[in-house]
Amino acid sequence: MATVVLVGTLDTKGPDYAFLAERLRAGGAEVIVVDAGLGTPAVISPDIPAERVAAAAGTTVAALRSAGDRGAAVTAMGRGAAAVVGELATGGGVDGVLAAGGSGGSSIAAQVMAALPVGLPKLLVSTMASGDVGPYVGAKDVCVMYSVVDVAGINRISRLVLGNAAAAMVGMALARDQARDQPRERAAADGERPLVAASMFGVTTPAVEAARSRLTNLGYEVLVFHATGGGGRSLEALAEAGLLAGVLDLTTTELADDLVGGVLSAGPDRLTAAGTAGVPQVIAPGALDMVNFGPRETVPGQFASRLLYIHNPTVTLMRTTAREMAELGARIGRKAAAATGPTEVFWPDRGVSALDADGQAFYDPAADAACRDALADELAAVGRALRRIDAHINDPEFAEAMADRLHQMIQGGS
Repeated sequence: MATVVLVGTLDTKGPDYAFLAERLRAGGAEVIVVDAGLGTPAVISPDIPAERVAAAAGTTVAALRSAGDRGAAVTAMGRGAAAVVGELATGGGVDGVLAAGGSGGSSIAAQVMAALPVGLPKLLVSTMASGDVGPYVGAKDVCVMYSVVDVAGINRISRLVLGNAAAAMVGMALARDQARDQPRERAAADGERPLVAASMFGVTTPAVEAARSRLTNLGYEVLVFHATGGGGRSLEALAEAGLLAGVLDLTTTELADDLVGGVLSAGPDRLTAAGTAGVPQVIAPGALDMVNFGPRETVPGQFASRLLYIHNPTVTLMRTTAREMAELGARIGRKAAAATGPTEVFWPDRGVSALDADGQAFYDPAADAACRDALADELAAVGRALRRIDAHINDPEFAEAMADRLHQMIQGGS
């Protein structure tokens, strides 16, 4: 039978959790209730009490109460709940995790779900879901449902919303439980192809498609990540978790947004996880010629005189300058130089994106050269060479050269 973990603050959300537990059980799931609140549970009793959750965070409920710091308490109980639920999940007895709450409960749930593996169903019903859900989703496959009304007792609206959430979780959990019961032969067949991650943007799609085709023919399963911030963070998380045989990081554009202040940054740690974990990787400067913003009117005023390109009504691109390109080259060079595993950086001499080609809006050989030279200098400092190819990044020969080199690395070739 499928098992679902309910995690939340039972002192303030007891009626809601009692309703969720009843609906989950009615749908055919077993339920484990984890209390992450600091008060006395109301309406429903936990299977794992708050004292155990606090202990997993290295503290006690009494200490958190006496400190009187709600923010610190939420952080601690989230950390403890993540440890407790993570231990349950590691044992293989969890088929889904469901939570409901306001800002505090959502923060606790986010810590729990961030620590769980991709593929394990995760559903958060939140009052915060009508705004920016990035902090709650992070780099994991978290489903977020807007609560419409506050999570503060059962009424005609919350009954519908929470009922739908329970039904959705039962469906996901039962499907996972059934998949676990499939014959071992089928499960082995599903997992025998090594995983390779590739980063892609609209302006580098032809390159990634060519590389994916080559790698698929070589026996790999290729996971493509859209370089929109969240995609880069997800790629990094999989590399850090040791799930990848290699990384074809052809599209490193998120670093440009991080440097200049665009809307698609994956953070300063982008392009570090594979290197730290020793995962073979090939890297290219895909779409470093651009910084991403929303609609034209959202571009910050300080960039009004810059070269802008309306990609579509909701996306405006800004060409990176020679100075910015030089800094990006240096950053990529330093990250590649610090890698502990097989790493090679490729450079396309005829342009780094579909817009950076002869006759296109962002074609700027001087800016590209500034990036290339800074990158080569950083690599040379540790005895590595930049591999230049006389091709555009979207030419098949460039992508296939990257794919072939990654395959050689994975197979143990130097």
